[in-house]
Amino acid sequence: MTLEEFLKQCQQSGDAAYAAFKSLLEKLEDPKTRTEARVFLSDLQSRVGSSDDCFHKYYFRIQDIYLDRYEGYQGRKKLTMMVIPSIFMPEDWSFTFYEGLNRHPDSIFKEKTVAELGCGNGWITIAIAEKWLPAKVYGLDINPRAVKVSCINLYMNAFDEKGQPIYDAEKKTLLDRVEFHESDLLSYCREHDIKLERIVGCIPQILNPNPEAMSKMITENASEEFLHSLSNYCALQGFLEGQFGLGLIARAVEEGIAVIKPTGIMIFNMGGRPGQGVCRRLFERRGFRVTRLWQTKVLQAGDTDISALVEIEKNSPHCFDFFMGLSGDQPICARTAWAYGKAGGRISHGLSVYSCQLHQPNQVKVIFEFLRSGFQEISSSLDLSFEDDLVADEKIPFLAYLSSVLKENSCFPYEPPAGCKRFRNLIAGFMKTYHHIPLTADNVVVFPSRTVAIENALRLFSPNLAIVDEHLTRNLPRKWLTSLAIETAENGLSDDVVTVIEAPRQSDLMIELIKRLKPQVVVTGIAHFEAVTSSAFVQLLDATGEIGSRLFLDISDHFELSSLPGTIGVLKYLSGTPLPSHAAIVCGLVKNQVYSDLEVAFVISEEEAILKALSKTVEILEGNTSLISQYYYGCIFHELLSFQLTDRHPNLERRSEKSKSVEVIRFTTSAISVLSNAELSISDEGYPLVRMDVDQWFLPVPSLVKAAIFESFARQNMTESEIDVTPCIKQFCSDRIWVPN
Repeated sequence: MTLEEFLKQCQQSGDAAYAAFKSLLEKLEDPKTRTEARVFLSDLQSRVGSSDDCFHKYYFRIQDIYLDRYEGYQGRKKLTMMVIPSIFMPEDWSFTFYEGLNRHPDSIFKEKTVAELGCGNGWITIAIAEKWLPAKVYGLDINPRAVKVSCINLYMNAFDEKGQPIYDAEKKTLLDRVEFHESDLLSYCREHDIKLERIVGCIPQILNPNPEAMSKMITENASEEFLHSLSNYCALQGFLEGQFGLGLIARAVEEGIAVIKPTGIMIFNMGGRPGQGVCRRLFERRGFRVTRLWQTKVLQAGDTDISALVEIEKNSPHCFDFFMGLSGDQPICARTAWAYGKAGGRISHGLSVYSCQLHQPNQVKVIFEFLRSGFQEISSSLDLSFEDDLVADEKIPFLAYLSSVLKENSCFPYEPPAGCKRFRNLIAGFMKTYHHIPLTADNVVVFPSRTVAIENALRLFSPNLAIVDEHLTRNLPRKWLTSLAIETAENGLSDDVVTVIEAPRQSDLMIELIKRLKPQVVVTGIAHFEAVTSSAFVQLLDATGEIGSRLFLDISDHFELSSLPGTIGVLKYLSGTPLPSHAAIVCGLVKNQVYSDLEVAFVISEEEAILKALSKTVEILEGNTSLISQYYYGCIFHELLSFQLTDRHPNLERRSEKSKSVEVIRFTTSAISVLSNAELSISDEGYPLVRMDVDQWFLPVPSLVKAAIFESFARQNMTESEIDVTPCIKQFCSDRIWVPN
């Protein structure tokens, strides 16, 4: 085909021009005819130039886009690019985006695998390959005509005007580095299992005023108007940010999380119309750290209808930010901007380039994999933005672990009453690694709280007189607390009556009370000024041992879940000396900055009878500890142990203290009777059991329940009305049993 015949075909219509260039692309793709086709393009550019007249007459334009012009730049000065009416034209949006990319160091794309979303005519994709020499850059666009034109532009810049290949510093051409594919966002990369290191995108952020148009089938034979609208408008995507026109970017970000490598970076062009806070929030609540690379103002494109934004303002309290001209500094709302534009005024808006990187990539990937497996409706509740990195370091790994448990298990597994075996192993491992106490999971019994642990211990022994630290009596049964403790104890009450008196948390005063009152059980903590050394603990051991009293020592206020835990005299003592049979350690995990109401406690003992009895009380009193609470603290323990080399140091031998043979209080006869005759769960391991011995649901957990569990832990800043169950209970009673609301 001669040049005149080619131009005559193009002159007929935009579709005819596209068909002519599509035929030319086939020749460019064929190595035998490639040189001839590239020379033809050079002649075509010389003949018609890049004027608007050419665009309106022949429905295409070939123009030069100039890149870096700073002094000393050694790369290519310009790219030659073709456009047609049905694709995105290079304009202020894309030029600002490229400027933002330029603010990154040169190493940002070097030897990386990159994808550009919404590549249009491919100029940014080609510019990235030309300037930064990535290993591979994929230009992706949902518009099939854009992909074809991008491929033509690739050949036009990979070969010179005479059809000879242009090599870069690494002796490669653009054909070695660039590919263009038709793709709905990152669908091509997902389908071909391509893992990316960089994702860049300049994609539409205004809802189409004609939503039905967006439901049409996208083919290369669609109308030019429809195909061009794909570069200006988007449809609702089912995301919270969709109300601001950012739904397509939100979907791109979530798809990107699945395919980007852990150290990957996403860079997006964001119109400032919704406000900078809304734009940053889109990334931050999905676990990204955000940096704004570049910001400027651009004129609102004349072919973009902003009436959809006016409707959003009408139906919500949110206002968009526009400006009157490029020099305006006072924002106006979308309604005012629409009216001003209709009257012939020029309106502008902010335009920013954001670079974002996942804070904890592996864990965030697990969370979003769970959401994609049928729980997308709760993604709007997810909030992974934190002012304190320490809170993020606790919450995100837990949400990832909870996601994997909910995704992989149809029901919650059975765990013994003493606590989840994994959790008890982690506690023992932490004690062994950080405090050098050679414990095993069998030395640990888990309780919902330290109050429950203390109450269960007191019920087990039912002491006629127990002395309890005044800080630990708050939730004990009121009938146990009496000022007549000594009198009632001396009157010889039954062995099921518990009498508790309060005592100050100070070892010398506590020891004085022990010597005077001779209680059968002592429950106490240690004052802060006495916690660093073990002397107070040793004195308490001696005082209770001499009179045959049981000692339960609470270390909750001093126990730290940290890679550099503070010194606790009690644990320092236990690293060198076994815990006497009459003593046990109680520890409530109460220093929780993420979920302040989520407490778990554990009791440590080295007497087998006490441990077995305490674990049975958990089951008999229906006091099993929430599995999810154990998962949460288990994640923290695991994080502190995961980087440690196990068994690097041999266990230190502990010296055995000779204990005096003083009779200590035993379990009450009623407790022994209940423990002996109760139908308790079977604890033998290694048997495939159909469990009918515990009151627990083993049928598959409904998806709705899983979603509610995850959402309750993922949300932040919940209001009182959201967690108050009273209205729901009243409504249920009104609907089901006709109780007046």
